[in-house]
Amino acid sequence: MSTADKKIAEVLAKFDEPMAGNVWRVQGTAVIYHKTLERIAAQAKIIFDEPKIIRAERDEAVIQVTGRMGERIEWSIGEALVGVNYRVSGKQAAYVYAMAEKRAKDRVILKLIELHGFVYSEEEADEFKQSRPGYAEPSAEIERTEVEKTKVEVTASGNVEDELKQKIKKAKTINAVTDLMLHADTQKLLSALPEGIRDEIRDFAKARLVELGWPTKKAAAAA
Repeated sequence: MSTADKKIAEVLAKFDEPMAGNVWRVQGTAVIYHKTLERIAAQAKIIFDEPKIIRAERDEAVIQVTGRMGERIEWSIGEALVGVNYRVSGKQAAYVYAMAEKRAKDRVILKLIELHGFVYSEEEADEFKQSRPGYAEPSAEIERTEVEKTKVEVTASGNVEDELKQKIKKAKTINAVTDLMLHADTQKLLSALPEGIRDEIRDFAKARLVELGWPTKKAAAAA
């Protein structure tokens, strides 16, 4: 495990969040789920000030967000411009203000927990979001019939789930579990599964990490 990965894993462990299942890579860049950062912000009791609107157009929003964690204060800017750094597909609506706020808040959270520069939020760029396990183009999802979706879900969630759980169970070290979950082949398998099954596998990996001595939040606090 690289020095950067160790840093990411140590910080996430403080909030009872394993690196495995929460982080993946895009051409070597570590990317974390927005929902993971939301959970961390809640645990860290991060408080956000009212955002400042810097630019407000139909297809563009620039927002400044300030966050506080105890005595620490950090701020950052979130930008979203349709067709430039925010892509909208098919009949998907463009929510530039929501996206700008998400990006700004995620950056502030990463600054406050001292991971800014080590890992990026999935909301930072379209290529990050589109590479995450289970991502599908909105237009493709619209065109797929319910019958086709059901067939794909049933096929994918059977042997693949059991196979991944067996691999996780056979992993003998914390690093082995983490490397397995971050591996490109694992990401491809996860992408074929429904979200509920992916979350179940993530929880299974987390349980295996705990069995191997992965520091839970309580253990880290007691150390």
